Amino acid sequence: MPLRVVFDLEDKDLSYFKASMKRAQSSASSANEDEVIRQAAAMIEQVAKPDTPAFVQQRIDKLARLINMLQDPEWPLTVAERRNILSALAYFADPEDIIPDNVPVLGYIDDAIMIELVVKELKHEIDAFEDFCRFRATETARHREDKTSREDYLEHKRLELQQRMRRRRQSGRRASPSQARPRFRLF
Repeated sequence: MPLRVVFDLEDKDLSYFKASMKRAQSSASSANEDEVIRQAAAMIEQVAKPDTPAFVQQRIDKLARLINMLQDPEWPLTVAERRNILSALAYFADPEDIIPDNVPVLGYIDDAIMIELVVKELKHEIDAFEDFCRFRATETARHREDKTSREDYLEHKRLELQQRMRRRRQSGRRASPSQARPRFRLF
């Protein structure tokens, strides 16, 4: 019978996680993009094992989406946007995270929390990319023969979604700092 654990992270707790993320980003700043992606992908592959707790497996596909976003040739990002995503992946590429992953069950709690923080931070980028992928799959099926129109409609939709993503990111920066603290649930 599963046990549901719910807890709130206070500002000081979140500060600790943010500091850990900054340390990982700093150590990864000298690594190239391919290396960060490779290490994050290796972590994702390791977590996909059946003995990994379900609360981590349920979240790990969100990290895979970030890697897909960086590697998708039809979804070009600005240098700053790529750097933000790579910075987020840096924590997961670092084998020395807060709690060593080889500690049974508990070793992945920090990873699950960090995934939630990363997904919250990159929500607009993830939403826009997922919308683009859905649109591309639907429209590609409709326009299999006409390559020119496929490129045109994908370009138009990509520009539209990336503009939305950037507008939302900008409006999020101007949002009031008195927003409610994130709540994380571990199943």
